[in-house]
Amino acid sequence: MDVLLPIARRQQSQAMIERLEGTFRLNLQPHHAIWMLLLFVLTVGTAQAQAPKELISPIEALIKWMPFILWGQEGTLNGFALNLMISFFAMLFGTVAGVTLGLMQISLLLPVRKGSWLVTQFFRNSPWLVLLFTIMLLFPFEIDLGFAIIPVPDWMKAVIGFALPVMANISEVVRGAVRSLPTGQWESAESLAFSRRQTLWMIILPQCFKRMIPPWINWYCILAMATPLASIMGVEESVSYTAQAMNAEGDRPELLPVFYLFLLVIFFVYTYPIARWSIRLEKKFTIKT
Repeated sequence: MDVLLPIARRQQSQAMIERLEGTFRLNLQPHHAIWMLLLFVLTVGTAQAQAPKELISPIEALIKWMPFILWGQEGTLNGFALNLMISFFAMLFGTVAGVTLGLMQISLLLPVRKGSWLVTQFFRNSPWLVLLFTIMLLFPFEIDLGFAIIPVPDWMKAVIGFALPVMANISEVVRGAVRSLPTGQWESAESLAFSRRQTLWMIILPQCFKRMIPPWINWYCILAMATPLASIMGVEESVSYTAQAMNAEGDRPELLPVFYLFLLVIFFVYTYPIARWSIRLEKKFTIKT
């Protein structure tokens, strides 16, 4: 109906703006910072009021244990630093395996294409926590090669457990990026006597690279925020160390909101700029194309 055309155009324009500049949830404004500050002050103030006078305040306890939560004991790499290390290696291994799996999904060989699709869908639709439990139970504590014994720490098992769903989702990103290009490019390359491998590596993938960067960064943010799940498996990362710090202070209930709000803040400060960067890259590449 003609009367609905202005509404349709307005919705289409709004959708394009959100795609290029980010949705309302990702576009923080100054008043959002004010509300977040008020929430922080209210939480800390309530915790301070509940603290017994003969014990140190929640803020003093947080300052005391902050280095321990961020990077663990002296000479070790645990706490929040271990969260970052797990996310880095899981993303690295997941990306390498995911790109390989994604290229297998566009193979001309039917068994390869169907098999890679099945693997992708299985790990893509499996709960991350279930995968972590499975890897923790299946992998041994050490691998005996006969001439050497290689230990397998819990954090490495967590890396493998997180890398599997990342692999599946990166595989879909690669497959979608390749399929998004016009088929005429394959036909033109074939008419110029390019082999399929030459077409893929010299023509198709260089164009897909720009399309894959924003979703790749988004998946890294999701992975970084999911790493606290490793605490359930006994990995000594930030959530585990926060619980240990509160236990050392007598498990006082007024410490809970302050300590976990601090965890929320450091994860937000780390992941939000990365999310904004991915939106900026998507905007840049969309305008160019």
